[in-house]
Amino acid sequence: MTVRAYNHADDYQAVNRFLVEIYRSEAGLRTWLQPRWEYMHYLSLSDGLPFERFGVAEAGGQMVGLVHFEHNPAFNYLQLRPGYENAASDLLDWADHHLGGDSVSFGRRVLGIYVDDTDADLQEAVARRGFAVSDRFAEDHARFILDGPISRSRLPDGFRLQSLDLDNDFNKINRVLWRGFNHEGPPPDEEIPGREYAQRAPNFRKDLTIVALAPNGDYASFAGMWVVAKNRVAYLEPVATDPAYRRMGLGRAAVLESMRRAAAEGAEVVWVGSDQPFYLSMGFSIRNRARLWLKGTN
Repeated sequence: MTVRAYNHADDYQAVNRFLVEIYRSEAGLRTWLQPRWEYMHYLSLSDGLPFERFGVAEAGGQMVGLVHFEHNPAFNYLQLRPGYENAASDLLDWADHHLGGDSVSFGRRVLGIYVDDTDADLQEAVARRGFAVSDRFAEDHARFILDGPISRSRLPDGFRLQSLDLDNDFNKINRVLWRGFNHEGPPPDEEIPGREYAQRAPNFRKDLTIVALAPNGDYASFAGMWVVAKNRVAYLEPVATDPAYRRMGLGRAAVLESMRRAAAEGAEVVWVGSDQPFYLSMGFSIRNRARLWLKGTN
């Protein structure tokens, strides 16, 4: 087994295929779904990040593991092919030498690895190397099993649902996402190129992305949906509602419509990276929790 540096030009699509291959429904989301990898690379937040610091493990001519970060080399993830759990040791060696970074939250340089609560082997491996679990950061993943009809929400008078393949207004998208994620002030125009770039992701689907349209034409809510046909799964990201339109059932209606469309594409389960009551009230249930294991590098 060897571990080498990630090369984006050669490895980006290979990692996409790898993540599809290693998904196991019985394990939930111990590993990333492919859309998270794709979505990450098509966000402006990823611009200029040193992806060459990722470590790729190979054995027998195939990718068997990956250690990488999302937005900060301080906080990392391990992806392992089933049957190659021994690759974790070599990837942790790589992380010790190539990863880690400054953390505002911790006020120092740190190296962190997210480890699923059900992965006892990886927990033992990071503990042996001096990592300790932190209670400050965890990632929850909830799922909805698509095993029956999906309820429909009644919309307030004058509101309706539609997909972006009918109307794809980047100014309106910018407004609902900017305000929906609680940023202050008017949505800046300089965010719009990033909204446009996000839709260049190879598996982005306008027909699966649902907005709640207000009577004045605003996009009041937004629900993005990604389908991985081979895995028969869907991934919900992003979801936002403009504060001016909250508590009207619009976000719920948009999410449910996106789920109906995912089911029609053959998806059997929808995942969302959240534990918010908003999702739990719709029938999502928390399936996986990954906690941050941490050690200081200074």
